[in-house]
Amino acid sequence: MAMPPIATKQKRRVLVIAYYWPPAGGSGVQRFLKFVKYLREYGWEPVVYVPENADYPVLDTKLLSDVPENLEVIKQPIWEPFALYKMFTGKGKNAKMSINLTTHDKKPGLKENISLWIRGNLFIPDAKTFWIKPSVNFLTDYLKKNPVEAMVTTAPPPSLQVIGLQLHRKLNIPWVADFRDPWTEIDYYAELKLSAWADAKHKRLEKEVLTEANVVVSVGPTMNEMFGRKVKRDYEVITNGYDETDMQPNVALSKKFTLLHIGVLLRGRNHPFLWKTLGELCKEFPDFAADLEIKLIGQLDFRVNDELAANGLTQNAFIGSHIPHDKAVLEQQAAQVNMLFIDNIPTAKHELTGKFFEYMMVGRPILCIGPEDGDVAAIMERTQTGEVVGFDNSEKLRTVLLHYYQQFKQGTLNGNTANTAEFSRKNLTGKLVNCIEKAIANNKTK
Repeated sequence: MAMPPIATKQKRRVLVIAYYWPPAGGSGVQRFLKFVKYLREYGWEPVVYVPENADYPVLDTKLLSDVPENLEVIKQPIWEPFALYKMFTGKGKNAKMSINLTTHDKKPGLKENISLWIRGNLFIPDAKTFWIKPSVNFLTDYLKKNPVEAMVTTAPPPSLQVIGLQLHRKLNIPWVADFRDPWTEIDYYAELKLSAWADAKHKRLEKEVLTEANVVVSVGPTMNEMFGRKVKRDYEVITNGYDETDMQPNVALSKKFTLLHIGVLLRGRNHPFLWKTLGELCKEFPDFAADLEIKLIGQLDFRVNDELAANGLTQNAFIGSHIPHDKAVLEQQAAQVNMLFIDNIPTAKHELTGKFFEYMMVGRPILCIGPEDGDVAAIMERTQTGEVVGFDNSEKLRTVLLHYYQQFKQGTLNGNTANTAEFSRKNLTGKLVNCIEKAIANNKTK
């Protein structure tokens, strides 16, 4: 059970080590930005350590408004190999890079494949590896002069867990290792063209972090089960969540039957049977075709446009680039249905994206394509916030779409927010505080 917020003049200090921080945009920044926003209400004063000159894939300066006043943010330079990658592959110097260097706008060529091999085999655990040693040296000196009671690292990128591991070993600071995504089971791990040696090094580092952290936290129970098969110990769950202060007042619903997806739509999340089913419904029901709007906002795999065209949906589709978080929430509030796509990979059951919880916050029905026995499905069943359709389950997808469309035409298409309070960012911060306290206690008994 999360601790209730408390008021205290003497706040305890906790160091938060993160890569994504405003002005970074996208989902990766949201989790700890919101934790930091609410930690003071539980009697903790966060000190945040982030890179000074990171090459973030997207920017969102409006997120700076969530940074608490007078927060101590320590920044140190980072060297990232993206400039060399851009030069080698012929990309423009202003091109924004994804964390894994995979390509979504075209089929990867020889240079991209060579770059992926270098990324996977020489930059271990990731392209931020050159930030590990200078960060450990800097923070060792800083923490001796400015002590904290505990530290929290959040990944990806997993290089930050290695920073935490080395600081814990040197200074014996109570340590919470937080995982927003898995390490060696992350969706793009198989694309890194790893040698046996590189794969073994990744798994050794992962095992050391899972073993030595005082508390290990992930966003869901299935991810913890995956970790538990590597290292048997207690694991904690703190899901992603929503911040109700992000909601916009008086947002009108779309007059179209708008199906919205916000965020990166990678190859594994592109489910061709969805576009095929929508195309068939448009041919069968002219009113459905006239009312349908498919909004896809964010970076798309090139195959998505191909599928839309192949199924006669180009005229129904609106394709938009990344937008700031506040505008993304507006779009979610206005949509008739918010779509959540889970990667069709062996570890799909663990996926619990931050977007899912924001969809719950805005109260519009959610259509999820993913495992019907996964973590998302369990939460949606408990909260009654939408429907989960299994991979390639065309019959169920057709039924759900027609049911939502009928409700849309009747003006009765509504979501449900009655059972979602446990996922508010403020309540989840209380769970993080419990984990920090547990890390301190565990460190004393080592």
